[in-house]
Amino acid sequence: MLVVNPYLNFNGNTEEAFNFYKSVFGGEFAVVMRFKDGPEASKLAEKDQNKLMHIALPLGPGNMLMGTDALGVEEGGMGLVTMGTNFSLTISCESKEEADRFHAGLSAGQEGGGPMREEFWGDYFGWVKDKFGISWMISFNPNRP
Repeated sequence: MLVVNPYLNFNGNTEEAFNFYKSVFGGEFAVVMRFKDGPEASKLAEKDQNKLMHIALPLGPGNMLMGTDALGVEEGGMGLVTMGTNFSLTISCESKEEADRFHAGLSAGQEGGGPMREEFWGDYFGWVKDKFGISWMISFNPNRP
């Protein structure tokens, strides 16, 4: 089944925000990954090493609230975000073919984004901003139910 979940971007306070959401919704974090744990960690400034690359809080069956600390463009990131437009919709697909189809459809007539490719965390992943300005992250992981 296709699953769509929100992905929130913060300017360095993701951990604080997600601890707040955890206090409200309950549960335990499914994933906590810091930039220092990624393959590009040696290229980042010391101040960015402990920031969150990815965090996920389950919100019931099939629902996940996810987020990241947006690094500045000079650090190789997306740049600082504007609160209120600091989100993407994530699509968890059932196959690579489905992921490719959604990526191609959403990116039609658009430039930029990230192509679908195998990532170090195990997902086939890409992202795009559609013609209406909505950011989408598309992934497939053959090891997820």
